[in-house]
Formats: sequence, structure tokens, C-alpha cells
Amino acid sequence: MLTRAEHRTSRVAGIAALLCVGLALAAPLAVLLSHGGGTGVSSSQGDYLLRITRFTLLQAGLSTLLSLLFAVPLARALARRPVFPGRRWLISLFAVPLGLPPLVAALGLIEIWGRNGIANKGLGLLGAETPFSIYGLSGILIAHVFFNLPLAIRLILPALERLPPEYWKTAANLGMGGLSLFRLVEWPAMRRSAAGAAGLVFMLCATSFTLVLVLGGGPAATTLEVAIYQALRFDFDPGRAVLLSLIQVGLTLVVMLALKLISAPTEAGDTKGGASNRPDVSGGVHAVPDAMLIGLGGVFVGAPMAAVLVSGLNADMSRLLGDALFWRAATTSLLIGLAAASLSVMLASLLVRARYSADARPGSAMMGLLAGLSSAAGSLTLLVPPVVLGAGWFLMLGGGTGQLLAPLAVITLVNALMALPFVMRVMEPAHQGTMERNGRLSMSLGLVGLNRLWQIDMPAMLPALATGFVFAVALSLGDLGAIALFGSDRIVTLPWLLYQKLGSYRTSDAAGLALLLGGLTMGLMILADRLGNRNGSGLR
Repeated sequence: MLTRAEHRTSRVAGIAALLCVGLALAAPLAVLLSHGGGTGVSSSQGDYLLRITRFTLLQAGLSTLLSLLFAVPLARALARRPVFPGRRWLISLFAVPLGLPPLVAALGLIEIWGRNGIANKGLGLLGAETPFSIYGLSGILIAHVFFNLPLAIRLILPALERLPPEYWKTAANLGMGGLSLFRLVEWPAMRRSAAGAAGLVFMLCATSFTLVLVLGGGPAATTLEVAIYQALRFDFDPGRAVLLSLIQVGLTLVVMLALKLISAPTEAGDTKGGASNRPDVSGGVHAVPDAMLIGLGGVFVGAPMAAVLVSGLNADMSRLLGDALFWRAATTSLLIGLAAASLSVMLASLLVRARYSADARPGSAMMGLLAGLSSAAGSLTLLVPPVVLGAGWFLMLGGGTGQLLAPLAVITLVNALMALPFVMRVMEPAHQGTMERNGRLSMSLGLVGLNRLWQIDMPAMLPALATGFVFAVALSLGDLGAIALFGSDRIVTLPWLLYQKLGSYRTSDAAGLALLLGGLTMGLMILADRLGNRNGSGLR
């Protein structure tokens, strides 16, 4: 509960936060529209735009199909085997790609699937003459499946594990098995989660930037976001960048609307299923196929990370750590991450509190609008990908040439906006619980305003605030999208330095940087998850 003055303050602050988010999104879009106002589309340019859009949709569709095609049987195998040595570690392994910087993962995938990688060496021993290429569509698909297969499994598996034991007893009594068991019991349980996972994976792949930039391999494998980057960074063709940006925003909007129509995937939670009663487990018929599926899944996800670890340990770390450029990049990344996390947490706090205050007056149309906008603010930031936002600010700053503070501020702002939906997701349930537990007690003690905020609300919200802050820092440290347009000799972050090392074929230095960056971000992700679990709002 809040007093009338606290309600008024919360709503005013929430409106101010909404205006900040809206201005940060609208200003670059307005610049893009103004630069594209007189831009005509020639026949050749229309063909180019159509080809880029078609490839974006193609790779996203194929990535989604492959991720779900492997995720469904692997989730079924894990559901059938609730107890085996290392199962908990395997599930934890599937959570690692969710927080791994894409550049680090790309380096690991090159170590496994590259021309001189383990996979091609194995194919050579089998007599294959043409090596497998990690670059192009095949490499993009492998990278997207690497990231999204674990995500899909973690969304689908809980739906299977929560099936009541009575379902399996009934299925056993009816003699179900194989296809009928999947069609009548498992698929109805996982259908909503699988549909939601498919929509989420498609959106992530349609807006993928770093993986396509590194593994695309040329004009034939270029997506909209990479084409926007190329149009501004290499060709400085604002008209083409504007058209590509508008198509990208339109595509993202369509995907988000489709996601609204699809039921959201069920999150992981406590399981109640009795796997021992499953009729397809007794007799061990599926034991060998399940073991093979689980083993292959673990190797596919774990091998690139192991490759990064091994190659990073073999790098000349003493020379790398003695390089002044590394420390400048690390300092810049850390400062941007801290600033972006602070801004994201502040905006999320104001928006969450404004929504709570607006929900207290359900009959008011204005309050309903405020609650809806406060809730949608995070989703709005997902509507405009980082590269599109960066493109608008890039044009607004005239390319950022010779500037330092303005590009750094833009990079910080973009990173803060990209972390906002995740931070709000962590903070909202914690804020709701705090209000329910302490609201009446605070008012009875006469603690209102700033006294209540500092003595009651802030200490109660501290774990959620820390979780959101650490998570936002980790996201910012591993991001390449915001720095890609503004990176220069004066503005260097760890992802940008790693990208430069990869581009100049200094693979040993790249491996060392990847290990340091990956270790730092994963350490922060683990810390955020521990803090979230302690607060009951863990990141799933």
C-alpha cells in the first residue's frame, strides 16, 4: 500500500521514465525516417532488399526448425531419465549459452567446425575430401542451434516433467507406447511450450547480429541487421540503411504480434511427475537411444565451450594482460556496463512502481493506460534492435567521427534499453511481494515517502536490485551490437577488441580474450542467478 502522495509521486516518476524510454526509441527512428523521406527504391535496390529480407527469414525459419527438431526428442529423453549421473550438471550446462557472449561462442564453434577444427579432422579421417565450412548459411544455422537448442529444451522439459503420475498409469493400463504415447499424452502437454519456444527462437534468430557478422562469410549470407551495419560502417549509404532499418522494425513488429497470439512458454518450476510410472521406461527399451541423444546433446553444447577454454589456456596470457590496449578496452567495457546497468535498474524501478500504483485504481482509464504502457516499455525496447537504434543515433551524430563522449553515451543508452525487459522481469515480482508484505506495516508505523523508501522498500528489494544490476552488466559486457557502429581507435571495448583480433586472424590473442570475456560474463551470470534464487526471482 502507498499513501496518496506516494501514489502521485510514483505515477509522475513512471511517466518521466516512460518519456525517457519513448524519446530514446523515437529519436533515432525519427532520424531514420527523415533521412529516408526522399529515398526512392530502384529495381536493383529492390532486388537487394528482397534478397536480404528473404535470407533473414530463411535462416531464422531453418534455425527455429532445427532447434525444435532436436529439442523435442532431447527433452523427451531427459523427461524419461529423471535420474542419472551428471543430469544436474547437464541441465546447468544447457543454461550456459544463454549468458555466453556471441563472439566467444563463435570462436568456440570455429575451433570445432572450422577448416582446421575437430569436426573436419574427423571427416578427413573418414575419407571426406571437401571440408565442412563453418562460414555461410551452414555456420549460421549451427551457431543458432547451439544457442537456441538449450533454450528450447529448458522451456519444453518442465511441461513434460509436470505431467501427473496418473497420466502415466492410465497410459500403461491402456497399453500406450511409442507414437500413441507421444501423440495423446506428451505432445498436448508440450504443445504450448513448444509453440512459444518456436516464436521466441525465431525472433532471436531474425534479429541476430554478431553471429551472422562473424560467420556469414559474405554477401550471400547477410541478414538485415548486418546489412544495416555494412551500409553505414563501410558504404555510408544512409538511404539504404534507412530502408533496411524500417524493414527490420516491421519484421520484428510482426514477429512480436505473432508471439502475443501464441501462448507464452511455461517457465521451469517444481516438477510433480512420476517418471518411474512411464510405460515407455519399463524394460529399458529407450535406454540406449536416450543415452545417445543426451550424450550427443551434451557434446554439441559443451564442445565449443571446452574448445574456448583449451585454446584460451594455450594463449600467451602474460603478454595479453600486459597490453595497455586490453586494459583500456576492459576499463571502457566495465564503465559502460556499470553505467548502463545503473540506468536500466533506475528506469525499471520507476516503471515497476508506476505500474503498481496505476493498478491500485483499476477503474480509471488513465491509470489503465499508464499500467499498460509501463508494462509494455520493456517489450518496446525489443521492437527496435540495437543495430537499428545505433543506426539512428549514428546518423544523428554524423557518424560520431572525432567524438568521444556522445558515442559512449549512446552505447550506454542502447545497452541499458536492451537490458530493461530482463531487469523489469526480475524486479516486478519482488516489488509486488514487498508491497504486500510491508505496505500496511509501513503505514501503521508512519513510515512514508523517502523514509519508507530507504528503511523498508530498498532493503527488501536489494536482492532483486542486485540481480537485475549484475545481469545488466553481464549483458553489456558481452554486447557487440551497440559498439559495432561507433568502435574506433578511441572507443574500444572487449567485444570490439575480440572482433578485431578475429578479423586480423590473430587467433591466439582472440582465444585468450574470449576466455577472459567469457569467464567474466559467466561469473556475473552465475552471481545474478544465485542472487535471484535467494530472492525467489531467479533468471530462467
